[in-house]
Amino acid sequence: MAKEIILADNAGFCFGVKRAVDMVAQYCSEEGVKVYTLGHLIHNTDVIRRLEERSIHAIKPEQIKELDPDSVVVIRSHGVTPQIYDLIKQTGAAVVDATCPYVRVIHKKVEHHYRLGYQIVIVGDQGHPEVQGINGWCANTAIITRDGKNLPDWDRARDICVVAQTTERLENYEQVLAAVKAKYKNVAAFNTICTATKDRQESAAWLGRQVDLMIVIGSKSSSNTRKLVEISQVNCANTVFAENRSDLPLDLIKQEQFTKIGITAGASTPDWVIADVIDAIRSI
Repeated sequence: MAKEIILADNAGFCFGVKRAVDMVAQYCSEEGVKVYTLGHLIHNTDVIRRLEERSIHAIKPEQIKELDPDSVVVIRSHGVTPQIYDLIKQTGAAVVDATCPYVRVIHKKVEHHYRLGYQIVIVGDQGHPEVQGINGWCANTAIITRDGKNLPDWDRARDICVVAQTTERLENYEQVLAAVKAKYKNVAAFNTICTATKDRQESAAWLGRQVDLMIVIGSKSSSNTRKLVEISQVNCANTVFAENRSDLPLDLIKQEQFTKIGITAGASTPDWVIADVIDAIRSI
């Protein structure tokens, strides 16, 4: 029986990631320029491999001091702390700032409210580079939470500013905001979840309810892709998490009960990886 493949309306590269990749692409053909990305440009091994083939390599923050005035360093879409900018400036290296504009808005809100004396609360993953970068704009003093259960017992009149990681789930943001408002009177709240993230999550949820098997394409290290997996699992009992074509469980996909297959992809998954996965399924 032929299998119907349905691609989610919102899947793959988001604006910020595409912008970062496009900004780096201009250096792929330039000779004599030493180009580095501060951390992996995006959470996708296929894209990173292509960049490395073009001699564009990732460095760690502790390697910044090894840069020189002939180097070009790319700030990825996740953004960084003010201290990182200062370190790079000291080396004389050129900076290509590919920080997502939506992330940059969060930096400005956090910096502004921190200077006004607000305690910053970030809804997100403490280990995520975007959250670490945001925290740097309030001197690393933010409370980072995904459920609001670790809020300190400050004075109820303390000024609180709440922001969210751009790829956070709306339910988590709303839960934290409710917890903050229950404890403190003066709350400045900013739902900084990216619209593309919201659309991608809603699209995945809707599609998961329509299909027999759901395939989520993206890196295991991608926060937004893992959230798509969680959402898909809630809406479709049969959900597969695959990084690319070679990661597909073809024997499972071949099973006759899976006649309608849904596909979505994280914000760091390029179109050509999605197309490759679809081709693999069609070849069955």
